Amino acid sequence: MGHSREEVLSLLQQAEVAAVATVSGDQMRTRMMHFACDDNFRVYVATMKGDPKTLQMTHHPSISLLVYFPAPEFNDSREVELTGIPVFVRDAAERQKALELVARKSPVVKYLVEAGNADVLDCIRVEPRVVKMRVFKEVVQGMPPAVIEFPQSAEVVNEFSLLWKKVGDWWRELRAPFLTAALVPVLLGSAIAYSVLGTVQWGYFLVTLLAGLLLQGGVNAINDYFDHKSGNDAANREFVRPFSGGSRLIQLGVLSPTEVLGVALFCFLASSALGLYLALSGRPLVLALGAFGVLSGFFYTGRPFYWAKQGLGEFLVGLNFGPLMALGAYYVQTNSLSWLSVLAALPVGLLIAAVLFINEFPDYAADKAVGKRTWVVRLGQRRAVLPYALTMALVNLMVIAWVGLGWLPWPALLALLAAPLSYKAVRLAFLHYSRSFDLAPANALTIIGHLTVGLGLTVAYLWEGMGGVGPGPVALGLAFLGFVLYMYLNVERQTHIFLGVKGVVGGK
Repeated sequence: MGHSREEVLSLLQQAEVAAVATVSGDQMRTRMMHFACDDNFRVYVATMKGDPKTLQMTHHPSISLLVYFPAPEFNDSREVELTGIPVFVRDAAERQKALELVARKSPVVKYLVEAGNADVLDCIRVEPRVVKMRVFKEVVQGMPPAVIEFPQSAEVVNEFSLLWKKVGDWWRELRAPFLTAALVPVLLGSAIAYSVLGTVQWGYFLVTLLAGLLLQGGVNAINDYFDHKSGNDAANREFVRPFSGGSRLIQLGVLSPTEVLGVALFCFLASSALGLYLALSGRPLVLALGAFGVLSGFFYTGRPFYWAKQGLGEFLVGLNFGPLMALGAYYVQTNSLSWLSVLAALPVGLLIAAVLFINEFPDYAADKAVGKRTWVVRLGQRRAVLPYALTMALVNLMVIAWVGLGWLPWPALLALLAAPLSYKAVRLAFLHYSRSFDLAPANALTIIGHLTVGLGLTVAYLWEGMGGVGPGPVALGLAFLGFVLYMYLNVERQTHIFLGVKGVVGGK
């Protein structure tokens, strides 16, 4: 029994969902997805940016879709299998047309397109190679499926493209958007030095900043490695991208454990080399500060010390990426020590500890299962909200007290712009401490609070170093206010999108 090309195409265009299989490392991953098919058998799918599916398609450019068409009599049921190559749609006109097609099938895509938030979606076109249609009664009779093949151009392997893709994987492993934990204290310590000296030694500043970023990148990567070895990441089912659960690149098969270990060791060695350079330039104390940072970061999850299991992880993170790093940046600039840099960075240290703390809530079950006894595990999610709330409140009280005592310049009150963000984050934590996805806005707001306080204090010292008058300080203050407003509005937008998608899926 023959089946026409038009019959197969009609079936695909009628269908709404397909089982979509992609390659993840040495495993296959399958998920039901809405799709649309044009008149040339090109299939379009859309998914949220950052979805593991898009990463799998990027690294293993082959995909298979299977659509099942039931019939009252089982033997009359049919299935269509389409195998092809995924291509990310970049052309604006094609993307708009494709999303409109998918929106007819997918309520989530329809909601995002109509709400003007289609930019949060990745749109993928599947270029077909082979399409097969099978009728079950024909299969049992030994009849072959209907096969439609498409001409393929010869594939050319571009080694430079593959290398660039691998570099991108290493970059993702460092979790670059979260390297602000090192960026903020280095900026703050250097700004305090500027307020004292009236100048910045830019070469030493850049070396210090790079050393700090590499140190944090090494910490991020080594934690992924040890969390994989302990089974923590494999057991984690409640993580919320991108705040918890690590980079997931090992679990997605993008990087091997050995590659992740190599990235971590490279970062630690490179950071240590830069520290050695600073020490040889007449700043020997950098070696002690750097060694403490490397040992704290490597053994956060590394054996035998495993600081996170001992309940010291949050304290060490706050100490290193707050007072110690700010003190180091100040020392590199001035070749002297000052308690001022330590006191000024205490709020920053408390907030980065709070960032780690709130990110531990979604990891609670997995951490508990493998014996990673963070303070959220020790206290339980409900009771752990209180120390988180007290930490957030203490930061704002500390800024007010430090200004009142004259330890911080008065423009440091700009850091109090974080207060309403802290209040909202704490409120969400009390409401959603055990619901990871509902808690996600609190994770984001805590990070923004850290940036707001850290950059607010930095601006205050730059303001003081500029003399506090003139267009420079005013422009700096306005730029800071604009940046905080932009970050807050972005989180509000993402939260609105999340709640809207949740409502569509939940039928509300």
